[in-house]
Amino acid sequence: MAFKIVSSQCTSCSACEAECPNEAISDTGTTFVIDPAKCTECVGHYDSPQCAAVCPIDDTCVVDPKFPRYQAA
Repeated sequence: MAFKIVSSQCTSCSACEAECPNEAISDTGTTFVIDPAKCTECVGHYDSPQCAAVCPIDDTCVVDPKFPRYQAA
């Protein structure tokens, strides 16, 4: 599943944006969002999703159940 950012909890610190190996995270001006089409849950790059690992607010970068698990080619 792709990850998503809970906008009501996002402090716009930008810690996640630089850590995303797929450039799936962008700034909307008030919060950050993850493009589910680009999110691979960091598979093939890291052992765990880096957005969730670096976010200073717990449970802000979470799995988005609307999207299927990423399958590496």
